[in-house]
Parts: sequence; structure tokens; C-alpha cells
Amino acid sequence: MTKGILGRKIGMTQVFAENGDLIPVTVVEAAPNVVLQKKTVETDGYVSVQLGFEDKREKLSNKPEKGHVAKANTAPKRFVREFRGEGLNELEVGQEVKVDIFAEGDVVDVTGISKGKGFQGAIKRHGQSRGPMAHGSRYHRRPGSMGPVAPNRVFKGKLLPGRMGGEQVTVQNLEIVKVDVERNLLLIKGNVPGARKALLKIKSAVKA
Repeated sequence: MTKGILGRKIGMTQVFAENGDLIPVTVVEAAPNVVLQKKTVETDGYVSVQLGFEDKREKLSNKPEKGHVAKANTAPKRFVREFRGEGLNELEVGQEVKVDIFAEGDVVDVTGISKGKGFQGAIKRHGQSRGPMAHGSRYHRRPGSMGPVAPNRVFKGKLLPGRMGGEQVTVQNLEIVKVDVERNLLLIKGNVPGARKALLKIKSAVKA
């Protein structure tokens, strides 16, 4: 059954399990999400639910946005994402989704935008090996051969230096260690993509 919620990464900390094990966790704040739209096979060709997270000022939203959220009788949202699958079907437009849809021990996939690392070389960006570090080598951290001579160009997809990070990343099969309903917090074992304050999509794991 598909379950999902949108949230914001607060940072990392650690908790102790009952047997004394120390568990590193990421704290995610997931204030109540609002169901903005339901998609069905008849109208859209597939089944999904659209959730909105975190109100934003009226001034920052345009007319189509305001009209869209008006149907759910709520304020314009900063972060809007869809969750496909049958699990969230019983929800109605305007209804709230809270952290209590998850329980301790649930396994989730977390999607976010990874930290941007700027322009990086092939070793850091793609994990390539460096050349010999002796003084005579003169080939330490360079990207290697550009391929065959014949086409007189570099083939598409060649692993070269360039911008690294700042792209959508999903980390799979993370365990929920604790659900704090009062403060709308999820404690997820391990690390999740993105910097502090990054927006995240959390849904039940597809491979669990």
C-alpha cells in the first residue's frame, strides 16, 4: 500500500535503541499536508493523489495556482508533489495527511535535491582512478582518453569534469525510527539527500 508525505529536512542527530545501540537519524519536519487533487483512470489515465506542503504568501502565487488550491479550500503551497498508487485513494480533496500515516519500523524511500558541489573533476564526480603520483608521470588527476580518433569528436555520455550535485536523488529502504505526532516529526535512520531545510518527498518503499 502506497503511503506518502512531503516534509523538510531539519538536520541529523542520534538516538539510542532499547538495547543500547546508537542509531544516527535524520529529523524531518512534515507539517500536515493538504490533498489538492485526486487523479483517476477515468479523468487522467492513472491513479494518484497530489499533496501540498507549507503555505506561501498570496503575493508569491499566480492566478492558476490560487484557483487550484481554492478547490481544496487552502492557501497556496510552496511544495506540491504527486504520489501514484492505490494507497492514498480513500483521501478526499482538502483532507490533511499527517505524520501518523507512518509507524515505527516502516521502510521508506526519500527523494530530494542533493547538495550542489560546483564544478568537480572526474575523480570526485565519477569515482575514476588517478594516475601515478611520481614526479615524472605528469598525469595525476586528469580525465583520461577522450575515445577513438576516428569520429573527431568526444562521444556523448563521456564521463568528464563538470557540475556535480544539485540533482534529484532517491535513497531507498530507509527505516523510520520514531514518529513524533505532537511536533510533526519523523526520525529516519541514516542520511537523506539535500542540505538542511531541503524539501523532501517520503513514500513507502517500492522494493521493501
